[in-house]
Amino acid sequence: MVQQLSWKVGGQQGEGIESTGEIFSTALNRLGYYLYGYRHFSSRIKGGHTNNKIRVSTTQVRSVSDDLDILVAFDQETIDVNVHELRVGGVVIADAKFNPSLPETCTTATLYAVPFTEIATELGTSLMKNMVAVGASSAVLHIGTEVFEEVVLEIFGKKGQKVVQKNMEAIKKGADYIREQLGEQLETMKLDPADGKKRMFMIGNDAIALGALAGGARFMPAYPITPASEIMEYLIKKLPQFGGTVIQTEDEIAACTMAIGANYAGVRALTASAGPGLSLMMESIGLAGITEQPVVIIDTQRGGPSTGLPTKQEQSDLMAMIYGTHGEIPKIVMAPSTVEEAFYDTIEAFNLAEEYQCPVIMLTDLQLSLGKQSVEPLDYNRVEIRRGKLQQGELEELEEKQYYKRYRVTEDGVSPRVIPGMKHGIHHVTGVEHDETGKPSESPVNRDDQMNKRLRKTKGIRFNTPIHVHSHEKESDILFVGFNSTRGVIEEAMERLEQDGIKVNHAHIRLIHPFPADELLPYVQGAKKVVVVENNATGQLANILKMNIASHDKIQSVLKYDGNPFLPQEVYAKSKEMFVLNGNV
Repeated sequence: MVQQLSWKVGGQQGEGIESTGEIFSTALNRLGYYLYGYRHFSSRIKGGHTNNKIRVSTTQVRSVSDDLDILVAFDQETIDVNVHELRVGGVVIADAKFNPSLPETCTTATLYAVPFTEIATELGTSLMKNMVAVGASSAVLHIGTEVFEEVVLEIFGKKGQKVVQKNMEAIKKGADYIREQLGEQLETMKLDPADGKKRMFMIGNDAIALGALAGGARFMPAYPITPASEIMEYLIKKLPQFGGTVIQTEDEIAACTMAIGANYAGVRALTASAGPGLSLMMESIGLAGITEQPVVIIDTQRGGPSTGLPTKQEQSDLMAMIYGTHGEIPKIVMAPSTVEEAFYDTIEAFNLAEEYQCPVIMLTDLQLSLGKQSVEPLDYNRVEIRRGKLQQGELEELEEKQYYKRYRVTEDGVSPRVIPGMKHGIHHVTGVEHDETGKPSESPVNRDDQMNKRLRKTKGIRFNTPIHVHSHEKESDILFVGFNSTRGVIEEAMERLEQDGIKVNHAHIRLIHPFPADELLPYVQGAKKVVVVENNATGQLANILKMNIASHDKIQSVLKYDGNPFLPQEVYAKSKEMFVLNGNV
């Protein structure tokens, strides 16, 4: 019996690959297994190789696995592209229809040709071949086909009991066929029993959308873009149930300005996009900065520049999100590393946006946005709504012909905020420099006062967990630093390095800007080497560390920018090599 294994299904896009993985993983999740899934898909609607790799474990996992135990193939390309991942003793379960074969170089895996299409056709339609594949997979894992009944009923129940029955029959026939083929070899991949606990199984985008809903957001203008679209799709279904709405705008410029306008009117609003969309929003983000309007913007990073690799993993928007706007404005940039953090940090993003009256950009990446993870039940008692200096009572009467000092110079840099229409709250709002009432002003003294006031905000920003620290003590041989989805691979690399006798700490950055230098500094000072792990070509997070915490001689980068997420083995091997090359044994 095994505690964990990795399963992958692949074929042509539009062939039911995603639904195969969804049915398989949902059933295992309900048994109580921990899961981590990552989809590889092409940037087109139909066609092109796609696969879904799912890690199944009796303990928590936060990354894709180094190797592969079971490969389910609907075409020869799936075998050719993915066979190198198979471990010794791995299994390929392929549709007999295309006469599958293993490359001559693959001598340690076993191929089983199962007539997915033939069995499905005999049952009524070849479309059910993915259900046959699910059944074959369940047999390898020693999981009874009855665990899929609830999932199949949920998916196909609206089509009638006959359709449900046929799909379950396809699963059972797939299981029966592979049992006959494998015989005694079935024992090699039998999973340890799961704990049976109920957990959510969701992608980061769904957690962000749910967090926005719980955090009081009631309006989302957005333009569809990979990998952000699921946030909008989720809220299209849910927001109207709470008196809110989603508007699909003509472009990202309109989306951002509409979100700013809604926040100005007192409604918590957000928009979400990826790199190309954020490029279009930059002027609007500057507008929010100078007019001191709260707005929450989600950037789901993907491969760039331009259209780049729209369906692939990358973390290259970091510098743009901090420094992309022209001029100087206060802003907050956050970076959750797990699905749970994505939920809670989205709620906090709205609180910070209103407390400091500035744009809050929440960075995720494609792996976190679309990767599906097991999630412990969320604690809704932690949800807190803080609206800062929003004036909600009666305002003091103004002197004749006076305007409300919406941009009053204050010690903490945050001015009192009013909603349009409030009696005695009339003021100007403009994108040019202005005085305390919002009237345009080019006075050098006023410019200094207003700029200094706005920039003072960032000195007062407080975030509960600016870095996630995994350490035993502050001194270490290696300090890993990362952000977003690299947390899981770093944690696994840590375990392997510690088994080699290397002392390792890990600091994962959740508040990118303003940078939590004071919190991170003791760990940097106590480390012999600082290894920054990130999915980009120029070491953007490493450069931010150098800007904020010197120690240039200690900082080294482990980079990957080919569109694929890190594997634990890659981080382990590269960091150990650095450790040895620096004269350590």
